[in-house]
Amino acid sequence: MDQNWVFRTTPRIVFGCGSVGQAGTEAKAQGISRALLVTDPGVKAAGISATVEKALLSAGIEVVVFDAVEPDPRIEIVGKCASAARDGKCDGVVAVGGGSALDIGKLAAVMRTNEGPIGKYFGIDLVPSPGLPTVLLPTTSGTGSEVTPIAVLSDEGEHLKKGVVSPFLFPKAAILDPALTLGCPPGVTAASGMDALIHGIESYTSIHASRFTEFLAYKAVETIAGNLRTAYANGADLEARTRMMEGSLWAGMAFANSGVAAVHAFAYPLGGEYHVPHGVANTVMLPYVMRFNMVGSLKRYADLGPALGAAVRRSGMTDTDRAEAAIAAVERLADDIRVPRRLRDLKIPESGIPVMAEGVMKVTRLLANNPRTMTVQDAEAIYRSAY
Repeated sequence: MDQNWVFRTTPRIVFGCGSVGQAGTEAKAQGISRALLVTDPGVKAAGISATVEKALLSAGIEVVVFDAVEPDPRIEIVGKCASAARDGKCDGVVAVGGGSALDIGKLAAVMRTNEGPIGKYFGIDLVPSPGLPTVLLPTTSGTGSEVTPIAVLSDEGEHLKKGVVSPFLFPKAAILDPALTLGCPPGVTAASGMDALIHGIESYTSIHASRFTEFLAYKAVETIAGNLRTAYANGADLEARTRMMEGSLWAGMAFANSGVAAVHAFAYPLGGEYHVPHGVANTVMLPYVMRFNMVGSLKRYADLGPALGAAVRRSGMTDTDRAEAAIAAVERLADDIRVPRRLRDLKIPESGIPVMAEGVMKVTRLLANNPRTMTVQDAEAIYRSAY
């Protein structure tokens, strides 16, 4: 755990029900006069992007709409979005939606001021200069993209997800309105909620955790584990939705500074090769990676037990017992909200495991945060344990 640390996050965060109405004010404060509104077809159909557009227009901001964001977006989508910003003569980006829409908005903003192709920026701190100002509004409690310097794309050529990491990807402002998540379907609520939970777990156990990220991550795990079942079972429960958005925010702030690790590395080939939704892929791999990692960070996994709701206060329990109880708690949570926990349930061919294991080892950016070093043989064994 680092004792000397630097903490970075989005400089302005607006939180609360009805805060979507401040989108125009926030965008105008960032000097935006003609905004590219980035969203996806589902958010548009739900009328959410129209609400944001109305707020922008009310503030005197002209709007150009790009609504072609797809799940796990391909590299090509960034180019199309950046072209829309250029052709529309936009001087800022407002993105509303799940993590995919927010990531595309962030990347399109930097691609308007930096020479392409986007592929040369995969990695850490490779973007040369700031992009257009951005304002982000999440509609799920999951990715935390609104407070991270990270954006992820699907590379269809390599059948792998790849990330751009740059401080220039932090938005100028984030607006978190829990009411925007009320229409989120149960399946999406479950998968995105598990993604946020895993951000907290991996941030807490990252070898680059600090005392500050540890505090945020633990609180995120405790809050998400305590509210995800209700948000899934009763999507109209605004209290649960609010707490989930808080937990996702804290987890995003934590992992933006400490990093996520092997669970996400294992999820990347599942998403890139087999198009498994990100939150589902993470959930499937979580308990098996946790068991592998216990050797490297036993006490920290044991400490997570209470936050996850595990019964770990009985006398005579060892740290191993407590860590196993934490793992059992995440398995029970996934079962309760009906997120698959086996690769076979996702129709992943067992024959694909060796190639996926090779893919895991390419995600060095994330494996560098993992509390236990890993070989390709380890990766293959973990996939097989999850089968």
